[in-house]
Amino acid sequence: MCFSATASFVAGGALSAVGVSLLVKTKTKRELPLASIPLLFGIQQLIEGIVWLSFGTPALNAAATYAYSLFSHVLWPILVPFAVLAIETDPARKNILRMTFLAGASVGLYFLHSILTDSLTAHIVHDSIAYRSPHLYPFTMIVLYLVATCGSCLVSSHKFINFFGVVLGVSFAIAAWFFIETFFSVWCFFASILSVIIYWHFRSGAHSKRAATR
Repeated sequence: MCFSATASFVAGGALSAVGVSLLVKTKTKRELPLASIPLLFGIQQLIEGIVWLSFGTPALNAAATYAYSLFSHVLWPILVPFAVLAIETDPARKNILRMTFLAGASVGLYFLHSILTDSLTAHIVHDSIAYRSPHLYPFTMIVLYLVATCGSCLVSSHKFINFFGVVLGVSFAIAAWFFIETFFSVWCFFASILSVIIYWHFRSGAHSKRAATR
């Protein structure tokens, strides 16, 4: 979480517990990528808790900063469209989702290259953490990031994923407007909390009911 070490560890622990519970509830392999999202967000928030505590310990801070950025910049634009594609059954939507996945893979690889080749540092700015690197925020890549994450959710034929995409987009706008310097940290916090939507969907059994009607 973006506001303190304690908050990061509390959010990370809660999301990890939710994520493990959700993985237990999955019934098919194609649901696993989507079901893994809350757990992965939980791990990411725990890592940011380490970032908070590691200021003053350069080696640990650098390791935690790079680990966090691999989640925020590389994992999500690849995993989200892949997870949405994995449970999609409509052929036309699947074709569109394949394109969003390719966009996300391109973004993820670009950011991976930037993270590994450029300097990457974390700084506390207004009670949040800013992750800074020379090539981490180009406009085109941010647009493609949105296409891969929010866009893929809007394409899905599953209503709960559509809702997740809408609130994810709204949280993007809020984070970009009010927390520009610490944007990715704040947006990932919003997204991690919103990932509980996925948990409630699986807990309600709606996914099983939908599968049974196909």
